[in-house]
Amino acid sequence: MSLLSKLRCITVDVTGTLLAYKGELGDYYCMAAKSVGLPCPDYQRVHEGFKYAYKDMASKYPCFGHAAKMPNIVWWKACVRDSFMRAGYHYDEETFEKVNAEYRYRDVILPALGVNQGSDWDFGVFSGIEGVEKPDPRIYEIALERAGNMAPEEVLHIGDSMRKDYVPATSIGMHALLLDRFKTSDAEEWRKSGAVVLPDLEAVKEWLASEKSSC
Repeated sequence: MSLLSKLRCITVDVTGTLLAYKGELGDYYCMAAKSVGLPCPDYQRVHEGFKYAYKDMASKYPCFGHAAKMPNIVWWKACVRDSFMRAGYHYDEETFEKVNAEYRYRDVILPALGVNQGSDWDFGVFSGIEGVEKPDPRIYEIALERAGNMAPEEVLHIGDSMRKDYVPATSIGMHALLLDRFKTSDAEEWRKSGAVVLPDLEAVKEWLASEKSSC
């Protein structure tokens, strides 16, 4: 029996799986600053600043500020502001507010890409809303509940991280596979560990329709 015939639901990781950013985040933040007339000549410096700012915010306020009752937008604005400051750009509050710091997949990013709830996807599980972050398996248990209390063996999760996607999803009995969009050096190890690794979502469709997906 093919895997596809057993499935009632497919869950998909967003960043790196459903969508991927071209270039580095520093590019986008600098472009946002330039679009409102602010100087930002060093993209790489902002990108490096973001890595440290994100790590610091994630440590102080996990789950995008959920436990501290900090709205997602406030968390991200603080992170982006710190990114610019670490890169040497000190904007006052009024000036900084001109930079679009929204980073909400459900309300902003996915709709902007034409991927809408109700027509293209049924439900979402977002760490900043649920208060649970990958690789905690509970986030996958929430997904099963949100899907209508489905049995884990009826659900396939598609992601791009062995640690955050494949291991926790399979640990509760879900099926899982990984995408290797960027030819990562880890992909061969993923395969050796038993994971199905495919290059993109189109390949996933073909794999699910083939006899190779039987299990």
